Amino acid sequence: MSRKMTVTQLTILTAVNMIGSGIILLPAKLAQVGTISITSWLITAGGSLALAYVFAQCALFSRKAGGMGGYAEYAFGRGGNYMANYTYGLSLVIANVAISITAVGYATELFGAKLSPLGVGLATIGLLWLTTIANFGGARITGRIGSVSIWGVIGPVLAVATIGWFWFSGSTWLAAWNPHNTPIFEAMGGSISITLWAFLGLESACANSDAVENPERNVPIAVLGGTIGAAVIYIISTNVIAGIVPNAELAASTAPFGLTFARMFNPLVGNIVTGLMVFACIGSLLGWQFTVAQVFKSSADAGYFSNVFRKTTSAGVPIASMLILLALQTLLALSTISPELAEQFNTLVNVAVVTNIVPYVMSMAAIITIQKFADVEPHKARVTNILALVASLYSYYALYSAGQVPMVIACFVIFMGWTLWGVANLRFLKMEHDKDVRSRAEVRAQQGGTDAGG
Repeated sequence: MSRKMTVTQLTILTAVNMIGSGIILLPAKLAQVGTISITSWLITAGGSLALAYVFAQCALFSRKAGGMGGYAEYAFGRGGNYMANYTYGLSLVIANVAISITAVGYATELFGAKLSPLGVGLATIGLLWLTTIANFGGARITGRIGSVSIWGVIGPVLAVATIGWFWFSGSTWLAAWNPHNTPIFEAMGGSISITLWAFLGLESACANSDAVENPERNVPIAVLGGTIGAAVIYIISTNVIAGIVPNAELAASTAPFGLTFARMFNPLVGNIVTGLMVFACIGSLLGWQFTVAQVFKSSADAGYFSNVFRKTTSAGVPIASMLILLALQTLLALSTISPELAEQFNTLVNVAVVTNIVPYVMSMAAIITIQKFADVEPHKARVTNILALVASLYSYYALYSAGQVPMVIACFVIFMGWTLWGVANLRFLKMEHDKDVRSRAEVRAQQGGTDAGG
């Protein structure tokens, strides 16, 4: 038997999986709200812990394949499975555009380039095309690059969270508390989406239940521990930066970590960190471009999406799927062009968060049924159901806080998804009809054989 992970190893893996390129522009975005955004971090940490715990229970007790789609199917049937996969896949497509914009923002700082809004859009599209085409030969090499490049983010983030205190100024942090004198509840809501963005993907941490010792006990511990660890690192690093760099300068930056290290040491170190962040974003994109195509392929294999997403090369690469999704990403990059790079990033993040919350809410609703099917003891099920309610309420608050424009865009694509489901469902109806016809034919054949024998 292969040696399984301990709870400590799974906890570390969970935290590392969450700390990715999503945090790279966060300090600048949060600076636009002020250090009052620490209240949003605390709310999001609590909501994410509730989500993480319930997802751990879903992973332990669900007997259906397909992750969140499988969870949703317990309560919402086949249409729920489809909608969870559809919205989750779209959120990843949108997130890739946001990651590409992040890389462009850091690259412009690194090379001292001044790009127009159209220039930023074209550079974003160019990077999306480059990272997609690089996957045409398979994900083996790009996967290795991603496993190394992630440390280009984790290293600087951990460094700021630990040694950054030597440059931290309490007066700088306090001066940035609420620079626009925004009412507290409005300020909290203004940064809920951006803090949740940092935790997206927490559900994937529950996918390792088969690889850990005593999963029923250790998976919830590891998922909660990993989420708490990621939350602590996020909160500390972003707030330390807010105490090093003056608010106005930080809010205007497109490379906040590079700016921070330049303040801590010198411009050369700042440029090195900025370069590491660009490398990390490119590595992340290389992996996610292949992963998103695989998500759509898996759903197509199950019959939910068009057969075109199932086509692969001899190397197993879903090139057709990649090109379709690349075209969608190109349209997104063009349609969200804004005078400010940070504003374009903010719009994409909010839309990605809204679409990702759909399968979250569906999974939280399904846990009651999942536990019923698994015969979970009532007192254990009650605790999970209460936490699922807390997680759902937090999700609704995040939806409300995302703003009107992202909600309208997300609602449009969700309703479009139901239209597409009307087409996809015909496939399942035909399969059921053919199965029913075969069953009847077999029954008639058996009856005919019995009559002949009589």
